[in-house]
Amino acid sequence: MQQIALDIGLPTVPTLAGFWPGSNADALSHLRLWAESAGIATRAPVPTYLWGDSGSGKTHLLKAVQEALHAQRSLCGFLDACDRNPPAFDERWDCVLMDNVQLYDAGQQHTAFNWFVNALTPSDARPRWVVAAGSLPPADLNLREDLRTRLGWGHIFHLQVPNEAERRAVLRQAADARGLFLGDEVMDFMLNRFSRDLGSLMELLEKLDQYALRTQRALTIPLVRAMLESE
Repeated sequence: MQQIALDIGLPTVPTLAGFWPGSNADALSHLRLWAESAGIATRAPVPTYLWGDSGSGKTHLLKAVQEALHAQRSLCGFLDACDRNPPAFDERWDCVLMDNVQLYDAGQQHTAFNWFVNALTPSDARPRWVVAAGSLPPADLNLREDLRTRLGWGHIFHLQVPNEAERRAVLRQAADARGLFLGDEVMDFMLNRFSRDLGSLMELLEKLDQYALRTQRALTIPLVRAMLESE
């Protein structure tokens, strides 16, 4: 049966609390220790690198760290592979976040190296936290050597893609948090007919929740089909 990659708009804001730990509990605990405790701007954190396959939660965790730091009124630099004109390092930042590093072109690698150096050895003598993520371990990244070795220095976590049971648990938890009853038939339908990437499934659940509220209907397979027909 062909699975559908559904374009359903913007997801909810990622949070560390909303990340299902599963096999990635150590990485989550590490990030929460640094991102959710007060005083990050006064410490000298060691860089952190997250790697794993698509759907393992790398981008969710980076954006969740950004949200957690924003809650403490901390500013972050964020560099993704789609950013073609990234800004220069800003000394107001308390953290530097880099996503999809395996896709960086020469210009982005230059920016990433510059951010890394300024974060770890800043002119104001206040080191910043660097958190980066990619699909490969540092040793396998096809990047300039000085950047690759810096990404490999510090805490490294290999994120695992949630298995079937974990995906079901995440969906159930997210539905319960919304006060939405997610029956086994609907969950089976979602897992069998749509992308099994957890991020896509969570976005689908958000869209279904909005559609159910708008139409005042229970979450059923006919409702899922009706939503698709309305798109």
